[in-house]
Amino acid sequence: MPETGPTVVLPGRPLTIGELLDSAVLLLRSQAPALLPLAAALAVGEQLLLLPLRDAVGATPPLWWAPSLNSFAPFWFLLALGAATEAMIILLLGNPAARAAGSALLGHRTTARELLRAAGARWGATVGLCALVGAVMLLLSLLGPAWLVGFALLGAVAPALVIDRVAPTRAIARSATLALRVDGRAAALRVLGYLVWWILRVGLGWGLFTGLSTLDLISDGWAVTVSMLVWAAVNAVAYAALACLDAVVHLETRIRSEGLDIHLSRAPTTRAPSDLLAVGG
Repeated sequence: MPETGPTVVLPGRPLTIGELLDSAVLLLRSQAPALLPLAAALAVGEQLLLLPLRDAVGATPPLWWAPSLNSFAPFWFLLALGAATEAMIILLLGNPAARAAGSALLGHRTTARELLRAAGARWGATVGLCALVGAVMLLLSLLGPAWLVGFALLGAVAPALVIDRVAPTRAIARSATLALRVDGRAAALRVLGYLVWWILRVGLGWGLFTGLSTLDLISDGWAVTVSMLVWAAVNAVAYAALACLDAVVHLETRIRSEGLDIHLSRAPTTRAPSDLLAVGG
């Protein structure tokens, strides 16, 4: 087991809410070379995907709000699609974030190259589950408040797949089960993390764009492009942070509800890390 202390990503014991948030930030800082470029590429792709729909409903930067009530139905679909793409990006980032968190719990430091390599990472299953989760979140988002339930329950899909090593067909059920344990603590933490980062994203995105506009640094015809780049940059950090939060909350929930810390303290040191953390391993 790794040495405990304030600078340890996961000290291998039940954590307070504040400690979990700190652990997620420490994990992001330690794995920024791998997570942030991947998050940036996905965030840019999301902006490009949403741009045609934004143009169709007349949404304008920086908040991309559609002023006309006549376009409410397509605007609602735009919001639902955005919610679905967010969940998909966080799930994809959850693959390397979860593997990094698992290594940190065992006292190892994973390099960026190790996190992004394909061998043993179960990227194929991750992409397949990403598409499934995206479809589920799109449907739930179209139903309004149901989005909140889906987002709360699906945070551990990637960790269940790459840390617990469960079959892809079990990953969603495993995620929902863990989210509801300990009086729904993991589900509540995921929603809390999203709300905190949503407030930060809106403040930073709107503030940066407004500041650039006030200083006359945005030329005519460049408002859309600048806004997309600003939101992509802000979202990249937020998505990576949320993926890290999902990973540390998942492992901490296993410590609380499954005695993972006791299991690791008794396990032979000669076993492979993936076997040590696998369910039933």
